[in-house]
Amino acid sequence: MMSEHKAMGMLRAEARQRLRAAKKLWILCSVAVASTASMAMAEAADVAASAPAAPLEAPAAASSDQPSISSSIPQLGAFKTMLLDRGFNLQVNYIGEVFGNPTGGVRQGALYEQRIELGLDADMEKIAGVKGLTFHVNSYAIAGSSLSTYNLFNYSAISYIAAHPAFLIFELWVEQNFFDGRLAVRAGQLAADCEFFISELAQLSLNSTFGWPNIFATDFPSGGPAYPYATPAVRVKFKATDQLTLLGAVFNGDPTGAGITGRPAEFDHFGANFRLRDVPFLIGEAQYAYNQDKDSDGLAGKVKFGGWYQFGRLDDERFGTDGLSLADPRSNGQAMKRTGDFGVYGAIDQMFWRLPGDDPKAGIGGFARVTGSPSDRNLMDFYADAGVDFIGLWSQRPCDLFGVSVAYSELSPSVHALDLDAAAYAGTPLASRNYELLLEATYQAQIVPGWTVQPDFEYVFHPGGGAVNPLNPMSGRIPDAAVFGVRTTVQF
Repeated sequence: MMSEHKAMGMLRAEARQRLRAAKKLWILCSVAVASTASMAMAEAADVAASAPAAPLEAPAAASSDQPSISSSIPQLGAFKTMLLDRGFNLQVNYIGEVFGNPTGGVRQGALYEQRIELGLDADMEKIAGVKGLTFHVNSYAIAGSSLSTYNLFNYSAISYIAAHPAFLIFELWVEQNFFDGRLAVRAGQLAADCEFFISELAQLSLNSTFGWPNIFATDFPSGGPAYPYATPAVRVKFKATDQLTLLGAVFNGDPTGAGITGRPAEFDHFGANFRLRDVPFLIGEAQYAYNQDKDSDGLAGKVKFGGWYQFGRLDDERFGTDGLSLADPRSNGQAMKRTGDFGVYGAIDQMFWRLPGDDPKAGIGGFARVTGSPSDRNLMDFYADAGVDFIGLWSQRPCDLFGVSVAYSELSPSVHALDLDAAAYAGTPLASRNYELLLEATYQAQIVPGWTVQPDFEYVFHPGGGAVNPLNPMSGRIPDAAVFGVRTTVQF
């Protein structure tokens, strides 16, 4: 008993030490960003000191890429504008949310999560006269508990901010543009989910699978180069025409070194492993956009096609090196090895009806995505999602959005067959995993620019692909779950 207490004490001490180290790293990142912003503010203050006094008003619009609460607070608006004028885009974003499942899952209850993001984009042409050069860094402070992890045991994480509580560095890169912006080369710590297989209209949905789909999160080592773990990479972007854009990138193939264990947080505590020794991961995508201008006669849309290849050797999902099923008691338990992994995907965003006015993307639009990969070496081999968004239809609230979406995740036939093998050898009827289906309906209400409140409803069919409830195996599969939640987001 004493040895157990001693071991637990040592584990707690180690956890506290790692948390302190992560906090220090995040604080250092924060100080670096704040120092850069402070220098810009000081320079702006010197200029402003010589200018005649005038009534302080919030700027009508800032040139940053996202709505900002600064447009509603004069002092913050002036600060934000001074930074932007000098080439700095400082971002401080907060997301807080509560989700609960009154029915279904392995247990019922409600949980809170939050994420604070600190980021900086620097236009080096304005700052240092280096034409076409951009610098970017962002980091996260994540707290709370994921409903999917603790209550549902499902694949499609209920929230896209869901992650192990930590202080993490995310992306850290420089990008150089050539030929008037037609060619851009980006290098550093990158995340594939920031540019590849993205649907613009799917971003309204809160479930994580509508960003980086759960087929990638389950099949790729460490969940792939995606939130919350970026990894060293080089990306090339070529704008062939006004409509056609080509993307290609090579990433370190395992962001944390966790492989397919499902425990990346145990291998990288604050996103700073910067691994370079793993096999590479390649991904490429072609994008074709049409009717994007406000004067276009047709409806706006964008089509994307891509593919990826993961080098290395992967475990077969069903058979061992001796040719026997891994569920066979006679098996040596060593999975057969497969060489490499690959997949293809496609996506489309399409407006169905456009509101009168200058915005080609206001009205009713829909999205769809589909991807597939080999079934013998992947937990999932097929994924598809789709949805419809209603954008600014209510004249009294033109910035509000409503969306309905659905995602289907199919577990590989090899996984299904392995479950059947296990049942046959056990001589007991057991549930075999096959698919998970998710439905989501959400409404995003803008309080002021940069501050939104978003009620959300999700329903999960076959959580875990129809897996047996591990907390109560005699009850059979994990019950379907109804999830209700609300999120608030504040962006600076």
